[in-house]
Amino acid sequence: MSRRVRVRAPELVGKGGWVNTGGKNLTLAELRGRLVVLDFWTFCCINCLHVLDELRELEEKHRDTVVIVGVHSPKFVHEAEHQAVLDAVERYGVEHPVLDDPELATWKQYAVRAWPTLVVIDPEGYVVAQHAGEGHAHAIERLVEELEAEHTAKGTLRRGDDPYVAPEPEPTVLRFPGKALALPSGNLLVSDTTRHQLVELAEDAETVVRRIGSGVRGCVDGSAEAAGFSEPQGLALLDEGAVVVADTVNHALRRVDLATGAVSTLAGTGRQWWRGSPTSGPALEVDLSSPWDVALFGGKIWIAMAGVHQLWVYDPVTETVGVAAGTRNEGLVDGPGPESWFAQPSGLAATEDRLWLADSETSALRWVDPDGSVHTAVGTGLFDFGHRDGPAGQALLQHPLGVTALPDGSVAVSDTYNHALRRFDPATGEVTTLATDLREPSDAVLVGDDIVVVESARHRLTRLRLPEEAVRVKSVAHRTRREATEVAPGAVRLDVVFQAPAGQKLDTLPQALDPARAGGTPLGPSTRLVVSATPPGLLLSGEGAGTDLSRTLELNPAVTEGVLHVSAMAASCDDDPAGGTSRTGGEHPACHVHQQDWGVPVRLTEGGADRLPLVLAGLDD
Repeated sequence: MSRRVRVRAPELVGKGGWVNTGGKNLTLAELRGRLVVLDFWTFCCINCLHVLDELRELEEKHRDTVVIVGVHSPKFVHEAEHQAVLDAVERYGVEHPVLDDPELATWKQYAVRAWPTLVVIDPEGYVVAQHAGEGHAHAIERLVEELEAEHTAKGTLRRGDDPYVAPEPEPTVLRFPGKALALPSGNLLVSDTTRHQLVELAEDAETVVRRIGSGVRGCVDGSAEAAGFSEPQGLALLDEGAVVVADTVNHALRRVDLATGAVSTLAGTGRQWWRGSPTSGPALEVDLSSPWDVALFGGKIWIAMAGVHQLWVYDPVTETVGVAAGTRNEGLVDGPGPESWFAQPSGLAATEDRLWLADSETSALRWVDPDGSVHTAVGTGLFDFGHRDGPAGQALLQHPLGVTALPDGSVAVSDTYNHALRRFDPATGEVTTLATDLREPSDAVLVGDDIVVVESARHRLTRLRLPEEAVRVKSVAHRTRREATEVAPGAVRLDVVFQAPAGQKLDTLPQALDPARAGGTPLGPSTRLVVSATPPGLLLSGEGAGTDLSRTLELNPAVTEGVLHVSAMAASCDDDPAGGTSRTGGEHPACHVHQQDWGVPVRLTEGGADRLPLVLAGLDD
């Protein structure tokens, strides 16, 4: 195998300590002889959650040689709380050791710039690869097999038990519930997310009437007892006799018959949407990506497609799905639906003339008009958040996941990371606080004169009387804990580093990755780079799309701070076309798309760096 750069891995340090180790602190010295994969993640990040799922097969297959270590590196203030990290580890079924690094100490030592980032350390303690974004599991699998062979031959590979220690299960009725829905019967239906079930509760919001789903992670249609979900979230009435479910990790929409509890699939293939997949067509033939919530608006089911930062629609008449709004770029941009930007839309609520949405990563409350145009009521972008009431233009939220239409035309926002229920009144443009001391509220539903809040991290529904006067709280504003990168004004070289996995090469993206194009033309070049900035005036030149992964940017000296938005894609295919198969099973080489979106906070400083390297895959030499 080729020689790699020998970079000694820095020690793993985090003020929050270790999770999933039975109270033991791990060191790299103790892990010497094992292959270590560091997963830099934060629990607000949908891409990080995708990577957790990508790694499950690897950690199971190579459990005696590979130790996966999650390094939790927070974006939001709430994510720096140790209890919140403990909750997230259980909520998302993380079955490996996790280092809680609230001050980003290890993040900085490894020069990480993006969530998620994977770093591979060999049995001798050297960093041998770094990958940013999703879609790298196949490359890491190949590297692991190569390193296992190399270090077995050298005698430096040590096999053994995994240091993971499972926590004791808690006997609660619900476990990290996600969303709730008032049924025509007066009962409440709740997505019991971590237990992969739906639970119907009586009107008291406590008594269990029935459970729908086996409780085993899977995508199985059938009876209420046999059906399988995977971390279900959003719920909406399809009609008087059926509910549609956003089955998030199955990347599917499911239908539940309220009379029998029988479950069937309405949309999705069970595969995650990837570049080159169709964006419209027969619902059961189109891939989806982490649908987080659903709502009936204008006769169609709208889908908060968190995994690709878009809104999609399902038409129950034609049984088709398609994109309604969003470009897949992550950010906050209003305007016509096809030109708008979102960032993990996670909550929906429909009124007669507006579809309200909680856009979680921009900490924003937004809405869609019947004509499809997108507007922002509260929120400014990816890196500003807090708890501040007052005029909507200066009010702040923190990673809201739910929104509920109220009878007076205002909306309640489940302000998840502020542990609060907020209210926005379109008539006055004011934001107020309705309730505090709620633990990670993720949704709320009206029941008569009360509002029932899903307290996700307290594993319960909490009934509140809608107050006539808002609660007063002390205002607080935050910026992300991530430090800005100091760069020089003027010309800065942007280099996206990509090294194809062993046995693969950059190649024209083949038609085999897109079933809709079988027999047609290739999808195009193997690389793509898109650059923009907030504010737009930060970039004098260098914005836009191109195929070269390196580009010279001209930064405006008059704009001292901002965010560079960089989106990169690279496709690699087997060197030997006969040695692999396509995603669709045809006689094409096995190809994989690697992609990542970076939001890089920058500060223009004389003497700052004139090169900005972003690692997509490999090492920056």
